[in-house]
Order: sequence, then structure tokens, then C-alpha cells
Amino acid sequence: MRAIISVSDKAGVVEFARELANLGVELFSTGGTKQKLADAGVPIASISKLTGFPEILDGRVKTLHPAVHGGILARRDIPEHLAQLAEHHIGLIDIVAVNLYPFAQTVARPDATLDDALENIDIGGPTLIRAAAKNFKSVVPVVDPGDYGLVVQELKGKGAVQPETRRMLAAKAFHHTASYDTNIATYLRRTAESE
Repeated sequence: MRAIISVSDKAGVVEFARELANLGVELFSTGGTKQKLADAGVPIASISKLTGFPEILDGRVKTLHPAVHGGILARRDIPEHLAQLAEHHIGLIDIVAVNLYPFAQTVARPDATLDDALENIDIGGPTLIRAAAKNFKSVVPVVDPGDYGLVVQELKGKGAVQPETRRMLAAKAFHHTASYDTNIATYLRRTAESE
């Protein structure tokens, strides 16, 4: 199994990643999350190892790559999908644990500028979350640190995250990205009206 972990809210992430690593899950991450896990002694590889391409534009582009999204979106029940992955040397991704830049917290600050707001609009994170949630039959989407324990418990006890849990996590993931986008739209509309 392979997992991508890239979180803004780092509550519980070290313990979660350590549990996954102990279960033999190969872990990939980006930026601050990768550093936190590496500092804690959790075996972690850079997303760049998957993509063969470095993070660019001050980290604005790191996960938007076929080697990442192909591994998430491939249908395991369609042989042609798996053949295409093999042809392009793309491995499957089984768990995506991602939560988003703190947009709402940033714009709640009285001194927040438009530039601060724009820099806290996550692009790759929602794309990862939505891809994993769309393919929840094969990929476990995790956006809430409160669900780490459930995922680990099912992996340990049943050998896999159960279909009903995957569906619940997918619903939560889509709610997470929808709320996030609503916050951005509300902020941009409000600030445009106040100018």
C-alpha cells in the first residue's frame, strides 16, 4: 500500500503516519508535513520521488502531476487502467490524507490582505481530496485528523478500510472541499463589495 500525507492541520499526523508505516504502507509527502514526519523519524519520501519532478513556484506546483493523480484515479476493476499505469510506470495510491491551507483562519485576521488570502487558496489539496473521494472504492480519502484512528483500526483489525467507512470518508471529503470553496467565494464577494 502507498499513501500521500500532506496536511495543514498537523494534529495527530505523526502518530497516524507512524502507524501506517508500521503496517508496511509506503509514505509520500510534501513540504512542511514531510519535514515534520522526517524529524519524528517516520520513514517518508518526497512527492518528487513519485513525479520525478521537483516542487516549483515556491511549492505552488508539487502534486498536480499524472504520476500522482493517475495512481489515485485509476479504477482497480478496469484492466485497461492498470495497463496504462504499468505502461507509464505509475504506482497505485491507496490512502490520501490531506487537509487544506488555513484560508478561513487567515482571512479572519484583521490585518489579512488580499495577497494573504490568495496565498492561502489551496489548489493541489482540493484536487487530491476530490480525486481520492471520487475513487473511494479503491482509495481512502482522509481530511479529518479525528478519522485517523478509525482508518488505522480497520487496517489493523480487518486488513482494509471497509466500504461503508470509505463512503463516509468520501462524503466528508466532498463536504470539506465544498465548505472551503464557499469560504473563498464569500470572502472574494465580500471584499469586492467593500471596495
